[in-house]
Amino acid sequence: MNPYVVALDVGGTTMKGGLVNSAGQVLLADRRATPRDEGPLRVVEAIRTFIADLAQAGGGTPAGVGLAVPGLVTPDTAVYAANIGWKDVPAGDFTSLGVPVRLGHDVRTGGLAERVLGAGRAEPDFLFLSIGTGIAGAMIIRGEPYGGASGWGGEIGHIAVFPDGERCACGQIGCLETYASAASVSRRHHDRQTRTASLRLATPDPTPMSDPTPMSDPAYRSAPRPVPVPVPVSAEDVVTLAMRGDSDASIVWDEALEALSIALASYTLLLDPSSIVLGGGLAEAGPALFEPLAERLAARLTFRGAPPLRRAALGMNAGMLGAALLGWQAAGVPDPGATWALDVLRSPAVP
Repeated sequence: MNPYVVALDVGGTTMKGGLVNSAGQVLLADRRATPRDEGPLRVVEAIRTFIADLAQAGGGTPAGVGLAVPGLVTPDTAVYAANIGWKDVPAGDFTSLGVPVRLGHDVRTGGLAERVLGAGRAEPDFLFLSIGTGIAGAMIIRGEPYGGASGWGGEIGHIAVFPDGERCACGQIGCLETYASAASVSRRHHDRQTRTASLRLATPDPTPMSDPTPMSDPAYRSAPRPVPVPVPVSAEDVVTLAMRGDSDASIVWDEALEALSIALASYTLLLDPSSIVLGGGLAEAGPALFEPLAERLAARLTFRGAPPLRRAALGMNAGMLGAALLGWQAAGVPDPGATWALDVLRSPAVP
């Protein structure tokens, strides 16, 4: 068998790819932009080229290819992805190498990697929650990602946590993703800043240089001064501002934590996970996320203990490493990753 597989994690903006050998070593890693603005056919072409380039860099034909892709997916078909626009793309269309290919849902593939290699390695039942531009969950049940009857399982980001809240892009009202995703935290903070700025009345310049209006004129004294338009900041910056006591940031972050605690309490009561693993960009907030969220979750689960919250061990590379597991599954290797060591997976660093 050839000594490596090609692994590719296809996101809406970036594709992360690599060559991973049978011992779990990342031999080569790279990333490229996802050309989704050029249409779904162009994205498929870009994936084919990326896979071919990675295989060529490895000096041979890979044993298999694993692809983590967004949307509705089966092991052999990318059924539909709204953010890319493709529909019913067979796995074989993603490469011309003539090797076995296996597809997986991006978040469930990340959950698989955390189950086999990372924070859920010793736990057969847990929730992997990816909090990034959006929010999605991978339900790991009896050691396997569970997609439900039609592949839509795990869409926890669209659980309505505030039924009288904001409208979500999906059309529902008060979805978790509308309040607690990184994109929403940034947007909601900017909205509050803009409203605050619009309500702030100005005082006149006490030493006007060229305006002949007398200071005693009531119309002059009551006229608002121009207020600078707030500049949007990242979710990470919003969390930092909240920790420093900024009122707008504190309100936004408090609502995000409240939304998360409601959704996670509901999930816990339904499926009783042994733990909840948090990944994605917002999980990088560390104690500012984990400590208050754990307190709120425990307070909501009044008659039972709350599952521990764990930080994802594989970080932003969980999808690519999960795709490597899919690649070795496609190649016919039973139980891939069982003997891979986490320190091996981190060397060399994946960009």
